[in-house]
Amino acid sequence: MGKYYAYGPYVREMNLWLKHIDKLTIIAPLSKIKPLKANSIYYKKNEIQFIPIPDFNLKSTLAIFASFSAIVKIFFVCIAAMKKADHIHLRCPGNVGLIGSVAQIFYPKKKKTAKYAGNWDWKSNQPWSYRLQQLILRNTFLTRNMTVLVYGDWPDKTKNIKPFFTASYSEEDRIEIKKTDINVKVKLAFIGTLTPNKSPITSLLVLKILKEKGINTILTFCGDGPEIEQLISKTNEWGLEKNVEFLGNVSAEKVKDVLKQAHFLVFISKSEGWPKAVAEAMWWGCIPITTPVSCVPQMLDNGKRGFLVQNNPEEISDIIIKQNQVPENIAIMQKKAVIWAREYTLEKFEFQISKLLNR
Repeated sequence: MGKYYAYGPYVREMNLWLKHIDKLTIIAPLSKIKPLKANSIYYKKNEIQFIPIPDFNLKSTLAIFASFSAIVKIFFVCIAAMKKADHIHLRCPGNVGLIGSVAQIFYPKKKKTAKYAGNWDWKSNQPWSYRLQQLILRNTFLTRNMTVLVYGDWPDKTKNIKPFFTASYSEEDRIEIKKTDINVKVKLAFIGTLTPNKSPITSLLVLKILKEKGINTILTFCGDGPEIEQLISKTNEWGLEKNVEFLGNVSAEKVKDVLKQAHFLVFISKSEGWPKAVAEAMWWGCIPITTPVSCVPQMLDNGKRGFLVQNNPEEISDIIIKQNQVPENIAIMQKKAVIWAREYTLEKFEFQISKLLNR
């Protein structure tokens, strides 16, 4: 039997769910494009039924009409598969997640979970399709017998909402952290897709400012995306070739190595759910400098375990310079970040998953 690969962080999480079930049915678009991305891994389950569905988007009224037949087909595929399932699990927000969230309404007696992996903050600016999914998942009548897992603890949660988390590391990863002297060289990291939403150019601008102010700095990018050409062009234009590493899409182990060495994560994202890059950086004592989106202020204890900033390279570079001058403050913040992050282990995560499946 062939193996089904998908985005590594998502599949790594799902593989923990799979330890506690007999058979998995996946409803998703299927692609046979090779080679696989470095961050792709496979579902670790022998009994998998994969039901391929067409890809589509809901970005405009025209796109919705063009995709109408596909949407109807997917809806009935979901209805049929859910009828046979003992447990229904939805991954939201997303196009298929939206259809699934409507289809599950017809099975009020089945055990269900929904993982809302985006920003649950109702006050945030989000696409209409995300809002619709939130409205359905918040409604306890439409989601009977369902537990909805969301990132962060929000004051407007209904009784079916459960604040949740995700994890990247196990108890075995609780090892001592040793950083090189920040006064000799400041090491920055960016972990994520190189898209406008993640603002990787801001990280590069921070490096440029620090270099102009005489701070010996290196920046490592882990990730790939449409911004890569602009980043390389600006790196050359600003004479930063010796100060920047572009590693592309790399394995989780390589990301771990980068974060072990880095002093700061510069991650100026416009929208997040539970930013794994931030949580993983904190585990390895790499202080996050990031935006106050989604549950990030809760993760950083409103600035006690990292820095909450806007997209302002000058402000960010000033923070790094000031911290560089007071290394004892860095040590205190690193310790707080590590203590918090290491509460969320894979073992604890799997235990919580088993409780959800066996409730």
